[in-house]
Amino acid sequence: MTPTTKGPWSLEDTHRFLRETTVPMRLACTGNDGYPRVVSVWYAFAEQALLCVSHQKSALVKLLQRDPKVGFEVSPNAPPYHGVRGQGQASLEPLGDSELLDLLLERYLGQQESRVGNWLLSRKAEEVLIRIQPERLFTWDYRERMADVTRGQAAQ
Repeated sequence: MTPTTKGPWSLEDTHRFLRETTVPMRLACTGNDGYPRVVSVWYAFAEQALLCVSHQKSALVKLLQRDPKVGFEVSPNAPPYHGVRGQGQASLEPLGDSELLDLLLERYLGQQESRVGNWLLSRKAEEVLIRIQPERLFTWDYRERMADVTRGQAAQ
């Protein structure tokens, strides 16, 4: 299913941004009390889906088991502001032999060998693959409009 898109970027540009950007994704799901929960997670974009990993007993996994509807945002924190936000459905499956966790460690840490990397890999059998299938994508890009602000900050 091709998601609906709004904003200045084409679907191809949006997918390229999601593949190349390495800031964590902000993932929103609904808590048992009806209030949103926002969690920052490492992700990879493949097969037109956002792929994440979380422990099988994590609060995030429990919330997604109850309600798979999610919101998400991927954008740098510093100006000039640009990025992708959207809505979709999450599905969960055992991580199994997937190399996604190894890929995420390389993508976000530049290596697998570290204390946090070793710790995450030591519990790989207990990890869950979260696959987010976007249904709606919204892009924004203020880089041109903020070019003078960005130059001013770089000079400081």
